[in-house]
Amino acid sequence: MNTRTTACSARSSINIVLGLVSALALAGLQSLAVGTTATAAAAPSAVAATAASSTAAQNLSARTPSETVREFYKALSERRFREAFGMSTLKPAIEGLSKEELEDLRPDFEKMAAAASNIVISGEQVSGDTATVFVKMKDGEPSQPPDEVSLMRVGDAWIVGDKMSQDTVSKEGRKYFFKARIDTHHSEAQSMLQRISVAELVYSQQHDGLYGDLAALIAAGLVPKDLEGTESTGYRFHITLGANAKSFTAGAEPARYGRTGRLSFFMDKSGIRSADTGGKPLAEKK
Repeated sequence: MNTRTTACSARSSINIVLGLVSALALAGLQSLAVGTTATAAAAPSAVAATAASSTAAQNLSARTPSETVREFYKALSERRFREAFGMSTLKPAIEGLSKEELEDLRPDFEKMAAAASNIVISGEQVSGDTATVFVKMKDGEPSQPPDEVSLMRVGDAWIVGDKMSQDTVSKEGRKYFFKARIDTHHSEAQSMLQRISVAELVYSQQHDGLYGDLAALIAAGLVPKDLEGTESTGYRFHITLGANAKSFTAGAEPARYGRTGRLSFFMDKSGIRSADTGGKPLAEKK
């Protein structure tokens, strides 16, 4: 995958994080504070736990919007996923996940973690009980405008996110991450088929009007090597060449129906179609 593709992938991961998050840093901070207090005291007690919770609450109340965002991304980049998302409106989604479900989602979370470690804060704006923190990628283009992270005040503390995202996550609960992943994979699968169409055009211009199969396009550097597997895309992509390689069709099906996607895709010269076929290939129209 070239540098441009990697940069776009990183930005896509950041946008996924920005689209998903709001915050409730209290859970992780209280847990840390209680643990530290218990170690220092050598014997946990109700008084110590109460003091630790009070200290954590004071720290959280004193935290600015920028500090809240920084702590969220720090936890995310350090792969403390439950703690990180517990600092967000994603709390109802993360706390309901089983260990197996968390592991299922780990590859997606890892992408977010990689992007989170590449973020710097460039400023903030506060208006009453809402705020916006501006973030940029460390290695991003200087001319690229910053992305915006919304926050709202809950009690005395700032949390990342807004009321709309909070309501959505509360309604969907533990299904939220899987739905978000499927929606993202659907969009990316369609975009990748469009990219394959352009790649075939370029390939045919370089090979006397002949089209290439998936391996040929990858070897030519026209599509990412990721398409050989399903881990990063959640889909199986394939290209079928017509007689004498003078035509082609392409398709994509979810690697795990209901988990990584629901729609199957088919592309020919008339365009791209999609439908829920239970994970089976979408047939060409006769």
